[in-house]
Amino acid sequence: MDVIRSLAIFILAGFCEIGGGYLIWLWLKESKPLYFGIIGAIILIAYGVIATWQTANFGRVYATYGGVFIVMALLWAWKVDGFKPDKFDIIGATIALIGVCIIIYAPRVS
Repeated sequence: MDVIRSLAIFILAGFCEIGGGYLIWLWLKESKPLYFGIIGAIILIAYGVIATWQTANFGRVYATYGGVFIVMALLWAWKVDGFKPDKFDIIGATIALIGVCIIIYAPRVS
């Protein structure tokens, strides 16, 4: 149950970071209205709060989130921007995801 909760928090935080960043991107790079940037900033703040819900220490959480972010960013680009990841994107994301699962979920000797 702890792993499922942890994964759900990583996914929620990922949506907030990517979604918030995307809204700011649209505001600054594609001349969308200011409220896109404001909403994006609020969502990015939510990301920072959501990440604290993890039970591991800061360093492990943020190291792990980096790998989760890689996978989610590629999925976002594919589904939202129409970018099709190639086999090297998929291989790299898989390696990153395996690495972060080891970092965050490997049993530790106390």
